[in-house]
Amino acid sequence: MGQPAILLMGPTGAGKTDAALELVGRLPLEIVSVDSAMVYRSLDIGTAKPDAALRARIPHHLIDVCEPTERYSAGEFLRAAAAAMAQIRARGRVPPASPALRAELDARAREVGWPALHARLAQVDPVAAARIQPRDGQRIQRALEVHALTGVPLSTLQRQDLRGAVGAEYLKVVLGPQDRALLEPALELRLDAMLAAGFLGEVEGLFRRGDLDPELPALRSVGYRQLWEHVAGRCDLATARSEALRATRQLAKRQYTWLRAEPGTQWPAGDRAAQVRALDALIGPWLEAAGRLS
Repeated sequence: MGQPAILLMGPTGAGKTDAALELVGRLPLEIVSVDSAMVYRSLDIGTAKPDAALRARIPHHLIDVCEPTERYSAGEFLRAAAAAMAQIRARGRVPPASPALRAELDARAREVGWPALHARLAQVDPVAAARIQPRDGQRIQRALEVHALTGVPLSTLQRQDLRGAVGAEYLKVVLGPQDRALLEPALELRLDAMLAAGFLGEVEGLFRRGDLDPELPALRSVGYRQLWEHVAGRCDLATARSEALRATRQLAKRQYTWLRAEPGTQWPAGDRAAQVRALDALIGPWLEAAGRLS
């Protein structure tokens, strides 16, 4: 049996994040993001990334794991997601590692240096140590933390794969209107809200860095690519907005096609409030079927 999980799916702009936050407020859960753009640091407004204060209060995983200059493959994502789920389960589905553990590792690093902790990592997880540079404090800390919490090397957890998520241990719920046309006004409002919040300024900052180009996977994300064209002087802002909205609608169309073909999904009817109520009604029977009710 795999690792029990509630899989909240839906088209872009359907309110998945808000629904997840409501669930975490009532149940001992943590959030594993499956957004392919949220993995990149500095892509915040255009991805509707939860802010630092919220993430400090509610555990999120697979957010800000790499730089926008990097290429993050689907295989890497699957392994990292499986590892995060294993860690959450090992903690009894409670909030992650106490600050004391990270403080202890930080203090030890200040005392002996990250290369010394890298040597320690090589003893408990030589595979991970071989992939991590001796001065990469963030990744050394993460690998040591995982081992301390779970007793299992991070490299072992990362070999797990989530593509078999089809059994009764997974509650697969699609949020969002079944009629795609009903979502389109919300997509336009969402884009304009992002622009009002400083989305253009965010892209301008990325452009000024000088180490990015629009062919990188991070900048092929919907909205970023279109605003980049404006910042680069190849179109006016109105055109960039129009193209971003068109790309968002096309993304939603592709997502609806995929969601309708996905086996084993529950697609509650009604507006968002009704769907969240339906989700609550589904969770109890699913927990019982998954054998997790005490």
